[in-house]
Amino acid sequence: MELDNEKLRVLRHSTAHILAEAVLKLYPDAKLGIGPTIEEGFYYDIKFSQPIEENDLAKIEKEMHKLLSTNRKIEKEIISYEEAKKMFANNHYKTELIEQYHEEGKVLSVYRQGDFFDLCAGPHLENTKDIKYFKLLSLAGAYWRGDVKNDQLTRIYGTAFFTKEDLDEYLNLLVERKKRDHRIIGKEMGIFMMSEYGPGFPFFLPNGMIIRKELEDYWIDLHRHHGYDFIMTPTMLSKELWLTSGHYANYHDNMFFSTIDEKEFAIKPMSCPGAMLVYKNDLHSYKELPIRLAELGHVHRYEASGALSGLFRVRAFTQDDAHIFLKEDQLQDEIITLLKLYDEVYRQFGLSYHVELSTRPENKYIGSIEIWDKAEKALEEAIKHLAIPYKINPGDGAFYGPKLDFKLRDSMNRIWQCGTIQLDMNLPERFDITYVDENNERVRPIMLHRAIFGSIERFIGILIENYAGHFPLWLAPEQVAVLPVAKPHEDRAMELVKMMKEVGLRPIYMSPEEKLGYRMRNAQIRKIPYTIVIGDEELANNTVTYRRAQNKEQIKTSVTEFIQMLKSERDEKR
Repeated sequence: MELDNEKLRVLRHSTAHILAEAVLKLYPDAKLGIGPTIEEGFYYDIKFSQPIEENDLAKIEKEMHKLLSTNRKIEKEIISYEEAKKMFANNHYKTELIEQYHEEGKVLSVYRQGDFFDLCAGPHLENTKDIKYFKLLSLAGAYWRGDVKNDQLTRIYGTAFFTKEDLDEYLNLLVERKKRDHRIIGKEMGIFMMSEYGPGFPFFLPNGMIIRKELEDYWIDLHRHHGYDFIMTPTMLSKELWLTSGHYANYHDNMFFSTIDEKEFAIKPMSCPGAMLVYKNDLHSYKELPIRLAELGHVHRYEASGALSGLFRVRAFTQDDAHIFLKEDQLQDEIITLLKLYDEVYRQFGLSYHVELSTRPENKYIGSIEIWDKAEKALEEAIKHLAIPYKINPGDGAFYGPKLDFKLRDSMNRIWQCGTIQLDMNLPERFDITYVDENNERVRPIMLHRAIFGSIERFIGILIENYAGHFPLWLAPEQVAVLPVAKPHEDRAMELVKMMKEVGLRPIYMSPEEKLGYRMRNAQIRKIPYTIVIGDEELANNTVTYRRAQNKEQIKTSVTEFIQMLKSERDEKR
């Protein structure tokens, strides 16, 4: 599937229009929203008068093939604002877009294929004849323009390729991805659960807590090595703080509130304001900078119930947050240090990535253009210095500063947004934080927000699917299954369990009450990295016979060598 991405995007965009045309043929009263391309395909948001179901996709696909049975030209037509309003007078979603584009001074255009036309900037194929190999994949609910206050539409997902082989390869990949669903594996392995008593609030089970604790310990050791200080800020803080930070005005609908002593308090949706108070607690000199404050902050955000999905979209999660306060002339070196840190972490988990640099928005931004230009240049030069693949998203920065987003690619070729580095010109101003410079004058520091995992919960979900539950030894909640062949071998097996526990390993004893083959299969199902068998030969020679998960080869070695091998693999986090 190594195809030109732009050509593939054009194919998929054109296929989305065929989908829209087919829908209007079958459901004449449907209202079209938008139909963009995405990483692996396309979608179209549509308002149906009656709900459709997954089994209706086959009918829509059939109509698409029928429309494609004749080759038709796809033609672009530039239209005026007045023409656009007339053409889409019966579709208020399109007219809303037309009004917006007109206000922004954008050129309006439609693409036609036969009698069908759609508001679109393109580009598209020149003819429908190249649209042959496509598949409608699923349905989902989606609010118009992503706003929970707007209409809920039906989102139809699909994909398209230039060859049947590429389409088949992708569909097989989707089957494999379903097998790796972290919600299924998480339940099978006893990692986490959800409850109707707390929708969107995950419960971590004993095995999940082992994985979580290992990740947190790794994170803490890493940050200690890189010169961070650790803080913990309150979960709930008063309304006044959130007014100062701007969250009350801009993030209110995503926050949870409570009343204490007749005052309004908010549960924190992010840890930044608390970190500002920590910084402001002391007077700081330029000699202290950079000051790096790290926090595993447990935050809560309101998410619509329909958007909740396992560990990927929750209402309570732990951000691996850090806030860095520094001088302007330290910015580029600090970014380079951060980029190396991110690279170290993602390589540890076998995740490739690229970086996206989001620059100053066209209108809504704070600070001078000169400061923005300096900040963007520092970010871009740091990326170039380390030769990290990146692309620029013009105008997609936050209103308070440019940012770097890290897009991770897992073993199933999926892209995940995890890490971020954001330069903030807003909170230092709002909280009036300063340091004393070389001239004994108060100067405002530059502030960086950064997270590497993004959230512990979501990162665990990603790792479950990336590894298909077969965690590396250091993360595996159960590391070694110890199987005595029969009762005479039990004492030796239990002695081995004790020896491994004494060096911090996590062995699981499997009693010989069940047949050996059954126990070995059970160890495989539980995705335990190593299985060792203790029989007559092992008892006589003080050896073990072990097998690595997903490997049929059985290897004999001494007990000492086996335990040392496990310790090395664990300690080196291989």
